[in-house]
Amino acid sequence: MPSDIAVYGLGVMGRNIALNMADHGLKVTVYNRTASTTEDFVAGLPPGSGIRASYELADLAASLTRPRVVFLMAKAGQVVDRVIEGLLPHLEPGDVIIDGGNSHFRDSQRRYEALRQQGIRFLGMGISGGEEGARHGPSIMPGGDPDAWPLVRYMFQDIAAKAEDGEPCCRWVGEGGAGHYVKMIHNGIEYGDMQLIAEAWQLMRSGLGMPAAEIAETFGRWNEGVLSSYLIEITAEILKVTERDGSLRVDHIRDAAGQKGTGRWTAIDALELGVPLTLISEAVFARVLSSMKEERTAAAGLLGGGAAAYQGDKAAMLDAIHDALYAAKIISYTQGFLQMRMAAAEHGWQLAYGEIALLWRAGCIIRSRFLDDIKQAFDRDAQLPSLLFDDFFASALRMADKGWRDAVSLGVQAGIPLPAMTAALSFYDAYRSAVVPANLLQAQRDYFGAHSYQRTDRDAGAHWHTRWTGDLGEERVDD
Repeated sequence: MPSDIAVYGLGVMGRNIALNMADHGLKVTVYNRTASTTEDFVAGLPPGSGIRASYELADLAASLTRPRVVFLMAKAGQVVDRVIEGLLPHLEPGDVIIDGGNSHFRDSQRRYEALRQQGIRFLGMGISGGEEGARHGPSIMPGGDPDAWPLVRYMFQDIAAKAEDGEPCCRWVGEGGAGHYVKMIHNGIEYGDMQLIAEAWQLMRSGLGMPAAEIAETFGRWNEGVLSSYLIEITAEILKVTERDGSLRVDHIRDAAGQKGTGRWTAIDALELGVPLTLISEAVFARVLSSMKEERTAAAGLLGGGAAAYQGDKAAMLDAIHDALYAAKIISYTQGFLQMRMAAAEHGWQLAYGEIALLWRAGCIIRSRFLDDIKQAFDRDAQLPSLLFDDFFASALRMADKGWRDAVSLGVQAGIPLPAMTAALSFYDAYRSAVVPANLLQAQRDYFGAHSYQRTDRDAGAHWHTRWTGDLGEERVDD
């Protein structure tokens, strides 16, 4: 019997996706460039697993029902291009290639356009959830050729994570590179969430002097309210793990965070689009700064730091930290969805923002109760300029305002770095300011570079230049 789909690449994610597909009744052909990897994988399968091995690309193609569907789990970048190049001689028009790796959205856009000219249907499919998600149900963000999606939808909605209402966390995102773009934004928000949680932890530990067990209990309690999420949940679990001597396991982990580059992609794209992605960008920079471990250690010895223990109302400040974390999280998602809106306009995508929020409710790293609130906001107004225009989120921020500022003040006074939390607050204050000091910036630009400016009391389309080093007169400089 021919296979429904082939999985090319048997790393951790590829193996688990193949097993997940087989669990859901799909017949799967598996292939890996290193034959021994394929042999080892199939050797451990029970009889009747529904998975067969292939060791030649011609055999892989021959094993599939038409139109053929080949799912790639290869390393992002040139490797994917080489794999596609090797597959093409064995495929025919109408066949489908799916890239399920962590590819850059521009690569997916390019592959979609190039393969379409050859009659091959391409999907760039963002997948989140790691090893566990791949095995038991990830969040899946498909984009690419809209004609390909109906052919494979049932496969991927079957294997995807299911939200509490039973809906699969797998829905069509958009044409071209849209699927991998949404995955990139997901990863950027993940960077922001993780940094915010780490900052809240440091405020509790260094600012309030709370012991690890109490902090773990606090995160556990927060996970039952508006902050309920996978990342809060695992943070509570991490902070319960101790060594034999009773010391905290996390305190023995070197404080130098790694990154695979996807958060950096999000920040770079924001700069190219002109989106004020301040929080997520600061989360990326925080990881970069953390990696400068030796330099930071030397600077600590030279410059010192720290402050006296907090003497105020500990319970009230703990509530303030909670509010700061919640408010900053709202800003993180506000910026992420703002970036998607700008990208949709730039690339001609029709993104359904409420549906995108639903994709992240289960199976992925940023899954949280919070996402239902985002879906409801876009249900109320699909054309929201940003989440801050929704009454629910605007009210939440007003209620959290004082606590947010108190928590940030604690960090400033105690010398605790809060790059993401403070960036979020600065964005909030700027976004709700009818007047900002950019008029002075424009005057400076006009002074040294004759870049011109617009006046508030004259025709909005007119541009003016002041002769700053002359008679201070103005002249209109419109073309």
